[in-house]
Amino acid sequence: MTATDRTGLENDSVPRILIADPLAQAGLDVLREVGALDEATGCDPAELRSRIRDCQGLVVRSETRVDRELLHSAPSLRIIGRAGVGVDTIDVEEASRRGILVINAPAGNTIAAAEHAIALMLSLMRNIPPADRMLHEGGWERKAFMGEEVRQKTLGVFGLGRIGFEVARIASAGLKMHVLAYDPVVTVDRAQTAGAELVTLEELLGRADILTLHTPLTESTRKVIDRRRLAQMKRGVRIVNAARGGLIDEEALVDAIESGHVGGAALDVYEVEPLPQDHPLRASDRVILTPHLGASTREAQVNVAVEVAAQFKEFFQGTMPRYAVNAPVASAEDLERLRPFMLLSRKMGSLASQLSSAPTERVTCTYLGALAQLEPAFLTAEILGGFFAHFSDAQLNAVNARLFASDHGIVVEEARSNREVEEEDSIELSVKGSPVLGIRGALVDGAPRITRIDDYRVNMFPDGTHLFVEHADRPGVIARISTLLAENDVNIARIDLGRDRPRGHAVMFMQVDDPVPPPLQDRLRDEAGLESLRVVTLS
Repeated sequence: MTATDRTGLENDSVPRILIADPLAQAGLDVLREVGALDEATGCDPAELRSRIRDCQGLVVRSETRVDRELLHSAPSLRIIGRAGVGVDTIDVEEASRRGILVINAPAGNTIAAAEHAIALMLSLMRNIPPADRMLHEGGWERKAFMGEEVRQKTLGVFGLGRIGFEVARIASAGLKMHVLAYDPVVTVDRAQTAGAELVTLEELLGRADILTLHTPLTESTRKVIDRRRLAQMKRGVRIVNAARGGLIDEEALVDAIESGHVGGAALDVYEVEPLPQDHPLRASDRVILTPHLGASTREAQVNVAVEVAAQFKEFFQGTMPRYAVNAPVASAEDLERLRPFMLLSRKMGSLASQLSSAPTERVTCTYLGALAQLEPAFLTAEILGGFFAHFSDAQLNAVNARLFASDHGIVVEEARSNREVEEEDSIELSVKGSPVLGIRGALVDGAPRITRIDDYRVNMFPDGTHLFVEHADRPGVIARISTLLAENDVNIARIDLGRDRPRGHAVMFMQVDDPVPPPLQDRLRDEAGLESLRVVTLS
């Protein structure tokens, strides 16, 4: 089938854009200014593969899966637009390999999601759903539904991205709540702009009357609200989750509600969706449930449609869209020279994020030797991708990495230097919070290696699980750590040491083959007399 414009006439002089899922009319109107549209909603995969063959653009929402087979059927495709945030239904890696740009619309549903979280909170505090059910069933009982005001209550906001920021702003300025926020990559100034006090996770959990979650689902945030963290919260705390299913251990939450430790919960997202019929959350009268409605407003659907359509317009006019998910194509020569350093860059970013002890204000990437002669955007993107991977599911690249950092209040700087260092071609990463953290990395025999941490010369293989230890350089420390690990059946794979001077201050990276649980970490700190100990995972 040929693409047609709004008149239905064939049009070969403009880009052909396939609309695979329903899109708001306002978005379609913008796209018609860009190219000829083929609205193919409701098609089966075979028909889609046929209709996409001559298309330069593809617009989807969450229904259509853009897999390898579909991409293989689209030799002319140049851009894929997701009218929404998540791109898990798109094979981004395959699209990148084919030189196809993938964009999304992350800002369009911010207000809808934030308002839904606020609505859930207010409904929970005022018992609106059960009161509504009671009246519909013919009753009239007021005393059973005594509520609480949110004014002057303490709201804990876990995650201060776009949606969390808006929730904090509404709660602080509009509802006059005392707002606490935890986000390891947000600055104090950013939090204050939202009307929030930036605190540690422990403070957030211990002080909040109401906890609302607004963090992506990553390996480090999966079931982040588990039994242990539920126990750290105030008795009677209310919990709201309109972010991602899987952030909460649902079984632990049900138990905490039944015991009375948690006063109630309001959930829009679940570990398994649709929520199973026999799930215990359905049986609790202290849980409000909605079927993933966070972005389900007419305005949000219009916003994401217009947002993605406007980027199509930019792209076909020769401008790089604002919300690119994957990296642009580099020259073959530069990419070949940079490729060996990309894994090193990501490892350095990941290490820095795990060693940083304060909210980050500035990230400076300095390239030395031959790297100073190349365009460093791709390596900087890899560094930021590794840095943010522990806190976000965003796919960062040379197009969007700086923007993502800026959205989190972090300044990113790139520098080139011709000064000589021990390794000819090196990368130096400086992370400014309080204090400044410095890391240097290089390729040694073709493999990534961390060669310096702050002022300490090291020779660290950045892979697997490591204990990062700071201690006074004195006899017996390593022996005591080794003994405690052996007693707990934790095998040591490798030890890398660094110190400023004999019997001065020392650091140690100890690679281990087995998990080191928090209780054992506490014993190591106490019994070995360590200044600090952190577990670092570099996959």
